[in-house]
Amino acid sequence: MYTEHFGLREVPFSITPDTSFFFTSPHSQEALNTLLVAARNGEGFIKITGEVGTGKTLLCRKFMATLGDEFVTAYIPNPYLEPRTLMLALADELSIELEKGVDQHKLIKALMMRLMGLAVEGKRVVLCLDEAQAIPVVSLEALRLLTNLETEKRKLLQIVMFGQPELNRKLELESVRQLAQRIIFHYHLGPLRKDDLDYYLAHRLRVAGYGGARLFSRGAVAKLYGASGGIPRLVNILAHKSLMVAYGQGKQEVTHQHVSEAARDTITARRRLWPWAAASCSLLAAAGGLVWALTR
Repeated sequence: MYTEHFGLREVPFSITPDTSFFFTSPHSQEALNTLLVAARNGEGFIKITGEVGTGKTLLCRKFMATLGDEFVTAYIPNPYLEPRTLMLALADELSIELEKGVDQHKLIKALMMRLMGLAVEGKRVVLCLDEAQAIPVVSLEALRLLTNLETEKRKLLQIVMFGQPELNRKLELESVRQLAQRIIFHYHLGPLRKDDLDYYLAHRLRVAGYGGARLFSRGAVAKLYGASGGIPRLVNILAHKSLMVAYGQGKQEVTHQHVSEAARDTITARRRLWPWAAASCSLLAAAGGLVWALTR
């Protein structure tokens, strides 16, 4: 691997959401501040949206890691669950022991008792739902009912939903209007700005142990932004491939040619840089199909 070649302790551009690599761009820092303020204010529902690859899961993990000891966090990575299964997942996250085949009434009672017990201990409970656009509408309503439990000061359960923009459309449904009205804090997580990309690359390289001179040339950074649109996940994929190309050629600097080669090997980036090429492929495929049909 290229890590030794470039003097790195680890791979700097993994797509795994490692909080040690969290980059405080204006977008991500504002989003994190919004989450922390909302959690400490004791609001019921908080919503974070963003396109695919903008770093919602990393933000979620950073948020949970930043909360103090007065918070108890529960994390459900895939909430595509019917209400009962979602409640069971929450109970598991809160370390609630349940009888086998427990009925709905006892399940909800156990959750309520646990939440009240934690409140007596001075703890606040935050449930983080990743990929929240996938949650069924009936499960959203079940969560709303759970947040009805409160003291005179605050809710006993706060829920943070991290989801793609489709979540907004789901919350516009008439059937979940009561829940939508309870979302006091929300933030849309955008891509990296062009001026942030150079700092983003340097930050991840520094965390990975790099201590040398500029590794990505200015031309490479410009090409990387054009190919990724500033989407962090796509930046990581392209930067990783670019380092592999440079390593394969024995180079100590990543140039725009290396990024171009990485982009050609990445479908999403290829569509951004050479949309005409994707269109040509589609036309050729269609023409090939037509010829095949005519010659049968």
